Amino acid sequence: MRGEFVDVAGSRLYYYAAGTRGAGEPVVFLHGFPASSHLWHGVVRELAVSAPGHRLVVVDMLGFGRSDRPLDAALTAMAHAGRVRALMDELQIDAACLVGHGMGGGVAQAVACAWPERVTRLCLIDSVAFEAWPRRAARLSRWLSSAAPLGRALGAPLLASLAHGSLLAGYAAAETGRRSLDHYLHAFTNHLGVDALVAQLRAMRDPTVSALGPQLAGLRRPTAIVWGRLDPFIDVSVGERLRDAIPGATLEVIPDARHYTPEDSPERVARAIGELLVRTWRAEPQEDA
Repeated sequence: MRGEFVDVAGSRLYYYAAGTRGAGEPVVFLHGFPASSHLWHGVVRELAVSAPGHRLVVVDMLGFGRSDRPLDAALTAMAHAGRVRALMDELQIDAACLVGHGMGGGVAQAVACAWPERVTRLCLIDSVAFEAWPRRAARLSRWLSSAAPLGRALGAPLLASLAHGSLLAGYAAAETGRRSLDHYLHAFTNHLGVDALVAQLRAMRDPTVSALGPQLAGLRRPTAIVWGRLDPFIDVSVGERLRDAIPGATLEVIPDARHYTPEDSPERVARAIGELLVRTWRAEPQEDA
């Protein structure tokens, strides 16, 4: 795997590439809160073997992982979507299959609605959609909105600890969750800082995702929706609404997965993406898995 930084709209975004270029279209992976490109390691490893011939591009979105802190940049789904499009331009990717988890799923929807010619296929995993955002993160963001000066006084380590405790329930295996959240939140106690964490939590109240809802019916791309049945943050009923809203979309519910399904069940997620990459679009939805 090869990782590097790219300047996009005045900020540096980190990405790594895996797989091999071939006849298949590229696949771009977009993580959710508070994750980074690390979220997709298991999925990418599986997919590189099971679906060769695809360029796999895994992004740290602005304010996460190794990418720049947001400073004054907008963090709405549409703003992230614009940066994803610009990154694709920089990497000379005309169109790609977009795979988005959580907040990244909202960004993928925004790209598909605003620039459908840049999207070949769409995979949404435990995605924000309509008015549904992760409940615990939303509560934490409301608290920080009224107590941001106190949060800065307390410092990033304590705020990261609060986020860690709130988000651990999103993992089926507690030990996996502890390791991953330590990794994700370390960036906020290191180079990103408390203001970046506050900004990302506030962005969890982004109203632009709900505005995309009426546009989903116009999507004409093969779409797979994957959900952890035990997701405590975004109920599987949101996945059902997405399936019903996007023509021809399928829904696979993974019984033992929670919110961070790409880490809970990377083999199942990779298989769903692999099946999507050979699917042709049709208007009639397929039955749930």
